[in-house]
Amino acid sequence: MKTLFKINLVKTSLSITLALATSFLIGCQQEQSVTTVNNANTGNTIATKRLTATDLPHYLNRDIQDEVFYFVMPDRFHNGDTTNDNGSKTKPISSGGFDKTNKGMFHGGDIKGLQDKLPYLKELGISAIWLTPILRNQAMQDNSAGYHGYWVLDFTEIDPHFGTNENLKNFIAAAHQENMKVFFDIITNHTADVIKFEECHGKDGLQWLVAETGCVYKSLAQKAAGDTYTPVIPKGLDNVKSPEWLNKIEYYHNQGDTTFEGENSLYGDFAGLDDLDTDNPEVVANMIDTFKDFVSEFKPDGFRIDTVKHVNIEFWSDFSPAIVNHAKSIGIPQFFMFGEVYDANSKVLSQYTTKGNMQSVLDFGFQSMVTDTLIKQTGTDVIDAWSKADSDYLDHDSNANQLLNFIGNHDMGRFAYMVKSSPFDYSQEQQIKRNILAHAMMYFMRGVPIIYYGDEQGFVGDGGDQDSRQDMMPSLVESYNDDNLLATNASTADDNFDQNHPFYRAFAEMASIYYQEPVLRYGQQATLYQQSTPGLYVFSRTISGENNQQVIIAFNTSNEKKTISLTNAIADVELLYSSSLNEVSLHLKDSQATINLPPLDYAIWRVK
Repeated sequence: MKTLFKINLVKTSLSITLALATSFLIGCQQEQSVTTVNNANTGNTIATKRLTATDLPHYLNRDIQDEVFYFVMPDRFHNGDTTNDNGSKTKPISSGGFDKTNKGMFHGGDIKGLQDKLPYLKELGISAIWLTPILRNQAMQDNSAGYHGYWVLDFTEIDPHFGTNENLKNFIAAAHQENMKVFFDIITNHTADVIKFEECHGKDGLQWLVAETGCVYKSLAQKAAGDTYTPVIPKGLDNVKSPEWLNKIEYYHNQGDTTFEGENSLYGDFAGLDDLDTDNPEVVANMIDTFKDFVSEFKPDGFRIDTVKHVNIEFWSDFSPAIVNHAKSIGIPQFFMFGEVYDANSKVLSQYTTKGNMQSVLDFGFQSMVTDTLIKQTGTDVIDAWSKADSDYLDHDSNANQLLNFIGNHDMGRFAYMVKSSPFDYSQEQQIKRNILAHAMMYFMRGVPIIYYGDEQGFVGDGGDQDSRQDMMPSLVESYNDDNLLATNASTADDNFDQNHPFYRAFAEMASIYYQEPVLRYGQQATLYQQSTPGLYVFSRTISGENNQQVIIAFNTSNEKKTISLTNAIADVELLYSSSLNEVSLHLKDSQATINLPPLDYAIWRVK
């Protein structure tokens, strides 16, 4: 153990606890002469009401650092219009694939369903909704459906399984009426798998691959030497993509399938998905124009961009500023884009926010750090090492506070599954507490929090990809419905929009605290204490200058109560927030502040 910074703390004027999944009681106590007050209806000492998006600055003027995101897969959320379950009635390639019993097929959720549930999201404390891609897809490919939205054919039209362009505009207008933002998931790396290769699929392009290895990637050196594939578009699919420029074979790399390593990570097809030649200036210009038109028509508040590291970085330095500047020119001053760079290394991630001119990225480094400390039981010095890398992201228009924090997603799986499958064999109570603590780290450490849909209902899953994409509406998928959800007796066979679920209540409370304290959104993070084993991590978040604010936050990642002493002069503090019913205390004696924190607990003190 080692103290990295000396702080001064005195009597705690007030402490507050949040109801965990194992209890709905909330208690307050005052240090020294202890007075206990029980109140089952409020978990917040800062304000008498729980804040939601309605209480925030207007969405058009709100900074990204003021948001709480909800990442949702529309197909798995809520079915608001059953007439569109089978997709297009006029375009066979975007029709069918509906089977609620199959985890790889469409389940019926749609844009109307999202709009119906806006009150549920607002009360959860959500201010920004990020949707998986909803543009028109190829409905079926290799016995699976495009419910996830990543097989785009048409960049101008909403997939008919989800509704119409008008439905989307209505949804965005309704969200904006509630002062909530809407972010689209977009793809520039590839389109749906339409282009085939004679060498792999025959002269007509209709034969399925025989070899399990797919179309083996042909390198740039092979291509330069004339060793190439012969592209072919199957009959009837010549003009299936929109805008029209996307149908030109010469705008794609056509080099075979990627193994996600080396140069083929940039130039290869993802399981046959047609990889765009984003080195081509015409492709760059066309893609910019396509998404300018998209922003003009639908007026979203920003984009999450898929597979960013599989596109040459020069593309982003042109694309990102062009789209942001266009959005600003049509009255969206805070339009914001963040990319998916599937890498936990800050040196890799930060290239895209600095050299690549992208405003932000999903912080896979944060996700890795939380996994290490709360699942693998590393020391809290791992948190300090992660925090010290924040300087990598600093440039003229971006910083680490704008990174997007998350703990699980639709690809890697849910954090609850990772905890459950840990070799440490955590008990149900341990799983609940570790999930609550992981979300607290996501909200109160630097960065912008993202809830993965269903986490607020205790969803667990059986792994990544399809196994982490459960239905919020009543499910008919057997492998989903046999899960034991956390902190509830419900299963995914039930309608899971329970606003009394302990996780839902806990996350809503965290969001309210986050909204009420600017320092939790804008404060610079600095380590005060760390240790090489599971235990305490103490840090400050500070806004300096005329509106100086500071909080001290402590997390206990261990299964035991922890006590530390930090020394020096005196600073008056009050305990703002604590996440359990157990005693959290801070004692002062002989200029030494002693912090006691129960197992898997956390606390936030405001420096007065």
